[in-house]
Amino acid sequence: QVQLVESGGGLVQAGGSLRLSCAASGRIFSSYAMGWFRQYPGKIREFVAAINWSGDSTYYTNSVKGRFTISRDSAKNTVFLQMNSLKPEDTATYYCAVDLGRSLHTTLASYDYWGQGTQVTVSS
Repeated sequence: QVQLVESGGGLVQAGGSLRLSCAASGRIFSSYAMGWFRQYPGKIREFVAAINWSGDSTYYTNSVKGRFTISRDSAKNTVFLQMNSLKPEDTATYYCAVDLGRSLHTTLASYDYWGQGTQVTVSS
C-alpha cells in the first residue's frame, strides 16, 4: 500500500510561483515512477508531468513546458512540482500519483495510487 499527501497549494497572482510537494509512504518509493495531474471542476483529470523511478527522465504536457519542473528526492520519499510563471488557466486541483512501474506514462489508468489533491488558484 502507498499513501500520498500533497501540500504547497494556495492562492498566487499570475506570474508567480508555487512549489507542490508530495510525500509518499508505505512502499519503496524510489522504485516507482511518479506523476502530477490536475483537474478542473467538472472535467476529467489531466496529465501534467511525470518522472521516472531514477529521476533522470521527465515528461511534461505542452502547456506547462518551460514553466513547470518535476523532481524527486528519493531519500525523503518526496516528489515536487515547481510551478513558475503561473497563469489563471493553471487554476485547478493538483494530484500526485504513483505508477508501480518504472517508465513514464501520461494516462490515468497507468497510475495505481493517488493523493487527496491540493488546490492551486492563480488570480489575474
